[in-house]
Amino acid sequence: MPQASFATVHAAFAEAVRRWPDNGFVCAPPAPERDYHPAGVELTFRQVFDGAEALRRRYAAAGYGHRHRVALLPEQRPEFFCHYLALNALGASIVPINPDYRHDEMCYQMQHSEAQLAVTLAKRQDDLRRVAATLDRALPVVGFEALPERLPPPAAPAANDPPGPASEAALLYTSGTTGRPKGCVLSNEYVLTSGAWYRDTGGLLTIRPGVERIYNPLPLFHMNCLIGTATALMLSGGCLILPARFQPARWWPDLVATRATACHYLGIVAPVLLNQPPVPEETEHAVRFGLGAGIEPELHAAFETRFGFPLVEVWGMTETGRFLTNHLEPRRVETRAFGRPRDGLLAKVVDDSEQEVPAGQEGELLVRSAGDEPRRGFFSGYLKNEAATEEAWRGGWFHTGDVVRQDAEGMLYFVDRKRNIIRRSGENIAGAEVEACLQAHPEVAQVAVLAVPDALRDEEVLACVVAMPGAAGDAAQAVRLFDWCFERLAYYKAPGWLVFVDGLPTTGTQKIQKQNIFPPGQDPRARPDAHDLRSRKKRR
Repeated sequence: MPQASFATVHAAFAEAVRRWPDNGFVCAPPAPERDYHPAGVELTFRQVFDGAEALRRRYAAAGYGHRHRVALLPEQRPEFFCHYLALNALGASIVPINPDYRHDEMCYQMQHSEAQLAVTLAKRQDDLRRVAATLDRALPVVGFEALPERLPPPAAPAANDPPGPASEAALLYTSGTTGRPKGCVLSNEYVLTSGAWYRDTGGLLTIRPGVERIYNPLPLFHMNCLIGTATALMLSGGCLILPARFQPARWWPDLVATRATACHYLGIVAPVLLNQPPVPEETEHAVRFGLGAGIEPELHAAFETRFGFPLVEVWGMTETGRFLTNHLEPRRVETRAFGRPRDGLLAKVVDDSEQEVPAGQEGELLVRSAGDEPRRGFFSGYLKNEAATEEAWRGGWFHTGDVVRQDAEGMLYFVDRKRNIIRRSGENIAGAEVEACLQAHPEVAQVAVLAVPDALRDEEVLACVVAMPGAAGDAAQAVRLFDWCFERLAYYKAPGWLVFVDGLPTTGTQKIQKQNIFPPGQDPRARPDAHDLRSRKKRR
């Protein structure tokens, strides 16, 4: 298993500073409309390290240290890494906040994580202070852009022992099958193993030391960008290019302007870019590969032919750290192939009784590390939820909840998600969380949330609502229910489609049988009473 021989992320970064002090480590492309670094900025390894050292002294003077957690809401600002490394040097963990979270979502995350401090953009300070006012403990809130010289001290003292490989480096929240996101505890060993895994993959994903510049439009509260990509670049002297978000019109100009040698993508990227008119930059870039998941097979070859580089499909989860990659030829781009097990990351496909299925048959993907430590390199567990952790690891294998098939040559192909998860533009949405929100509305008697296909965003949220007696069950009510969700959840979780139904089929124990809500073969989006709300789902 590829590993980096450092005790902490900060120690690995210090070694990178010694080897590549003047190499760029993090870059924000030019964006005149952005409220930070509109002309763009690039920070070298040395500059990030020096910024982290100044912050480390400030955090340490206030008493922050080993086993503390600090919540960060910087959006995509490059200076995030100065805080991350400063806190890691002290043994403190970061809790990145999704900027799309609304009040209730942030309340849960801050209460559950027991963060000792929140560092946020000035424009979100009032939001975080309102959150802090609801908690049963103190949560000081300070500004990210102008951090006070003297920070408010933590409520609890730091641990006395020094941080090491097992120490928590980050707490990332990921959707599960329940209504609330789970907090994934990620250790220094996890972070460094993930980065080394990416760095050492080879094949079409070969990382050249001191050379690569990887454009990643995914957010810093996701494992992909924060853990896999950023750490691989720390360990190889490369630069992370950090746009604010995916913007089709800026994609090719950004890649050229920042001299990107690789990029990351989601399923939405390929169809959107293929539908854009040709621009000179789409053939002037220096990109050697793209890495991502979810491209439709019928678009895969067309993208590579037009834009001139391979898109390497991968599979991974926050819990696994490492990812399986289709980085060797033949890649079978006409399928949903995502690679073979490798380098001590084992995989098998099982049926509902946990028995391994024959080649070519569909089943759930299970993974583990080879040897006597099956959990090595994986997440440390779900915070405050040992039962869920052990359930995921039953039988000594991590249960992914993804349905796949494996051919006789070991190639794995993605089929579907087993759990009630809706994957919209790379975001995992727990249907139960949306159901809980809608159920709280006084006009809703019963609700079930499903995934429906979406040509642009992979999947969309469909809400099936039984209205309360006397409610109209019309377009106006559909809009009211959408607005209710939109005010309480991240914008992408609100229903894109809403259908009023007379009732929901249930089992003898009153569990909703979602597979029986609509007749076999019926597309609920085509029903005359289906309300299309997708145009209302916009960032604020």
